[in-house]
Amino acid sequence: MTAFLYQTNNGLPGGLSRGAGQATITPEVLDSASPFAAYGLPGKIVSGQFVPVSLVGDTAPAGILVRPYPTTSPNASDPLGTSTPPTTGVVSVLRRGYIMVKCNAGVPAEGGTVYIRYAAGTTNTPIGGIEAAAVAGDTVALTNCVFNGPADANGNVEIAFNI
Repeated sequence: MTAFLYQTNNGLPGGLSRGAGQATITPEVLDSASPFAAYGLPGKIVSGQFVPVSLVGDTAPAGILVRPYPTTSPNASDPLGTSTPPTTGVVSVLRRGYIMVKCNAGVPAEGGTVYIRYAAGTTNTPIGGIEAAAVAGDTVALTNCVFNGPADANGNVEIAFNI
């Protein structure tokens, strides 16, 4: 049997990777003018609403957008793991704990620095996305989180946030 030759998926972006007893999660209201492109992205509170992190000064986000479980997508044809977050309403936000994120660039390693892209976004490295490599003038290190190991074949990796 050759099953040991393949790494299983780590999880889905925005999914809690450890029990809820090891996490602090709060409800927050979304700002429809600043929607999240995906689950597992960091955000900040602006005028009482949760919006994506996207500026160079956003080095300590308020939290990370959590994927609800079970996910009920507004579009029933969304394949597992590709659902887009709602643009309005109340969502769950991880304030402290372990969560899966999509690493868009670089090679994450245990204890490695987590970067967020705030400039020169592309389809593969979007603004607000998580990366494992610094790009001068385009990314900034998040001061309150680290990678907990390598990414899977899809780029999904666990981070420790505010631990």
